[in-house]
Amino acid sequence: MGVPHIITTVNVNGIRAAAKKGMLEWIEATEADVICLQETRADDKQLTTTLAAALEAGWHLASAQPSAKGRNGVAILSRRPADAVRIGHGDEEFAEAGRYIEADFDDLTVASLYLPSGEVETERQAEKERFLGSFGPYLAATAAAAERADRHVVVCGDWNIAHTELDLKNHKGNKKNSGFLPNEREWMGSVFGELGWVDVMRRLHPDLEGPYTWWSYRGKAFDNDSGWRIDYQVSTPVLAERAKQAVVERAASYDLRWSDHAPVTVQYR
Repeated sequence: MGVPHIITTVNVNGIRAAAKKGMLEWIEATEADVICLQETRADDKQLTTTLAAALEAGWHLASAQPSAKGRNGVAILSRRPADAVRIGHGDEEFAEAGRYIEADFDDLTVASLYLPSGEVETERQAEKERFLGSFGPYLAATAAAAERADRHVVVCGDWNIAHTELDLKNHKGNKKNSGFLPNEREWMGSVFGELGWVDVMRRLHPDLEGPYTWWSYRGKAFDNDSGWRIDYQVSTPVLAERAKQAVVERAASYDLRWSDHAPVTVQYR
């Protein structure tokens, strides 16, 4: 395999729990070349043990384990080994948080991101704001460096922000909640504006409500498709132009879910 053509991203909401609910069978069946995982909530040993069947089947693993036990954690599964792997985005506060990892495959860099979720008027929101403050400049520098080097980059993951009203079913009731705050949405707009990145799903489906990628386990959110689109593939412009199909792999029914998020899969030319 050369450069990956099919890339999937999914927040697994605890990889050991997901593995017991059907995630390993999904990995066995997928046609993806690369799978970006978020919120593994596992250290490297737990991760390799849980993914043993996939690794034995030929998948390669790169991971950023979290320093806080049972929280965060990101990883990248690929059908060929990465040429290089880097952890973190240069902010010392988050260097060992297990929130960002990137892997090179020829002229393509694939990143897995788990952006802090936040909660209004708490330290969690302050942490999220600090992450946004350093991650924005990192994205700007990454885009500029990729253009100079004629490389492509895609940042896959749980961004924990619904950008527009199309990305959130109950947008009227969430305007004061983390994930849909005006300043968060403005920051996301800057990523797709002056920072020069492209929302791949939205480029292919500019007027579609959703497609949502996360539904609360509470109530009938999944059955009513009352969700949020917070899982994105965000790419440099030339790569975005090569995207020919983007789908959310929503489970057929509530009982078939192995995470509260659904995989987002993009096929690139």
